[in-house]
Amino acid sequence: MRAVIQRSLLPATVTVDGEITGKIEKGLVVYLGIEGIDTEKDIEWLSRKITQLRIFDDVDGKMNLSLADIGGGLLVISQFTLFASTKKGNRPSYLGSAKPDFAKEVYDKFLVHLKDNYAFPIGSGVFGGDMKVSYTNDGPVTITIDTHNKA
Repeated sequence: MRAVIQRSLLPATVTVDGEITGKIEKGLVVYLGIEGIDTEKDIEWLSRKITQLRIFDDVDGKMNLSLADIGGGLLVISQFTLFASTKKGNRPSYLGSAKPDFAKEVYDKFLVHLKDNYAFPIGSGVFGGDMKVSYTNDGPVTITIDTHNKA
């Protein structure tokens, strides 16, 4: 699994066909890419890592606070393009992304795991949908995490 995480201290929304499908007041926008080799262990490790990131400013302006510390939420968006390969030509290849049926299953399990194990507000997009994501990247702060490259 690969995640691109962006900090937002203003409301963030995802809209599909003109309807808001997910919203948080503040917190983290998480773009989630899934590979065909991802497992439950990847779900558990990544969700713990994301929720414990200390990337929000404390009173001294130092990034020292977590999602729980600020009372934030998670807006999770499926994003197969995180596994794009641009090695050949100008049109990216997405062969590194999981097949849609497997990816949807893992994405859904990731959301269920978050909802079952964390008390944060959680919003999401629609897997495979034409999503419009609106938020302000605060900082800007952008973190990438790959469960198969933990070093």
